[in-house]
Amino acid sequence: MKDFTQCRELAPYLTKTPAMRLGAPGKNGKLDLVFELDPDNKSIMRHWDRRAPLIVQQELYFDEGMPEMPCVYILSSGGPNVDGDRYENRFTVRKDAYAFISTGAATKIAEMIYNYSALKQTFVLEENAYLEYLPEATIPCRNSRYVTDTDIHIHPSATLFYGEIYTGGRKYYKDGELFVYDLLSVCTRAFRPDGTPLFREKMVAEPKRKSVRHVGVMHRYDVFANVIVLTPEKDAAQIYERTRVFIDREEELAVGITHLPNRSGLIFKVLGKETQPVKRIVREFCSAVRMQIKGKPLPEEFIWR
Repeated sequence: MKDFTQCRELAPYLTKTPAMRLGAPGKNGKLDLVFELDPDNKSIMRHWDRRAPLIVQQELYFDEGMPEMPCVYILSSGGPNVDGDRYENRFTVRKDAYAFISTGAATKIAEMIYNYSALKQTFVLEENAYLEYLPEATIPCRNSRYVTDTDIHIHPSATLFYGEIYTGGRKYYKDGELFVYDLLSVCTRAFRPDGTPLFREKMVAEPKRKSVRHVGVMHRYDVFANVIVLTPEKDAAQIYERTRVFIDREEELAVGITHLPNRSGLIFKVLGKETQPVKRIVREFCSAVRMQIKGKPLPEEFIWR
C-alpha cells in the first residue's frame, strides 16, 4: 500500500485512529482484476482477488450497445469510507481485451476526527486494450479527508476512459452541507509501458482554509467531473473536433476539453449544480469515445441509477 504520509496536505491528519488500528481487517480493502480474451476471443474477467470490505462478483454482459462487453461493479460491505480506511485497486486489461467497471453506488466519505481515507489505484492497459471506468459520484461529508493516487500504464494503441465525479457534499442533508469537508486530494499520473511519463495532474481542495467559490475554481457550481481519455493521437484529434464545449447558464452547466501532454489523449471537465446533469454529459462524452474506438454507442443509463 502506498505511503500517503509524504503528501504535505495530510500533515494535520496523521493521528492514529483509536477504535480500530490503521490497516485492520475491514479497513484495508483490495481488488485485483484482470481481463483478457478467452480461446473464443471473448473478453472475460480471468482473475479477481478481493479483500473485504471491497466486493466484486462475476462479470455480467448486459450492455445493449456492446453486449460482448464484460461489466463489473465494485461494491462495499462496509458502507461509507470512514476514518483510517485504506483501499487499493489494480485493474489490468490484456492485449485486445475490453471491459467496463463502475461502482454499485456513490462513494460516501464519512465525517472524521483523527486520520483520513485513502485510495491507491493502478491501471495497466496492454496493446489495443479498451477500458471504460465510470464510478458513481464521490460525496465528501462534513469534516472528511479523502486522498486518491492513480497510476496508469498504457500502451500507445490502447484506450482508457477514466471518469470521476465529485460533489461538494450532501447538498440536501438537513440545511445543506456543501464544501465543509477538510480535504480532497486527487493525483493522477500516466506512463507508457517502458516507464516514459505522459502527464501528471493533482488537485487539492481545502475549502475550510481557502474557499473554492472563486471564478476559475468551483464558483457557483456544486459538482465537478474530471474525465481523462488516453487514446491514440488520431482518435483523440477526431474526438476533440466533435466535442462541443459550452456554458449553459439556464441549465447551469459548463463543459471544456483540451489535449493532454505528449499527444497522449484528452482531458474533459464538467461543472454543474446537480449530479445527474453532469453525469449525463459524461456519459454522452463516453458514448462519443466508444463510437470512435469501437463503432458502438453507450446505451441509455438504467432508470434506477
